[in-house]
Amino acid sequence: MDIISKREGPRLEDVRAKRLLSENAGTIRRLADQISNGGFTRMRQEQARRNEEPQPEGLLIHSMAGSARPVEPEPYIRVSLNGRVVLADRISGKQMQLLGEIRNSFGSRVFILATEENGFLSPVDDETRHALRQFEGVQIDPALSDLDIARMFGESLGLVDAQHSQQCASGTQSEKGQGLPQDDSSELL
Repeated sequence: MDIISKREGPRLEDVRAKRLLSENAGTIRRLADQISNGGFTRMRQEQARRNEEPQPEGLLIHSMAGSARPVEPEPYIRVSLNGRVVLADRISGKQMQLLGEIRNSFGSRVFILATEENGFLSPVDDETRHALRQFEGVQIDPALSDLDIARMFGESLGLVDAQHSQQCASGTQSEKGQGLPQDDSSELL
């Protein structure tokens, strides 16, 4: 009967094989590249590249956190294609408050203020209601465009820059930019 017990440490054959491989590593790599036409080195480089940590240099990193400082909203009146009249923020483009709707009633357009009595879930506050009560249920002249309506509402609400809200509502500005009047006197011939 033979009793075989496990020895401490690696086996002698494994130690000799590892030493042989490490002493001849250059020759083994050269032969592997010769046989695989350089594929062995490319495979090792690709493995090393995958194991590297990503470097932030040259990458565009977008933080999903909010802005560092709170931005003061710039309100303006916007009339959407479906007739919703909203107070929106010019910087973010987000709706701040629904003011009401322009509804078609028997061939004419009528403004309906966003109140609980009119069936709106988020009614306007008392100050806005007081400022816009003159338009409640009034028939809108067909000659008035959405820009004219936005300008009238902006003036009623006391928005400082009603002309700018008109430009933002339409998305039109002069081709020279920034809404300034065109002046061709400074252009070169």
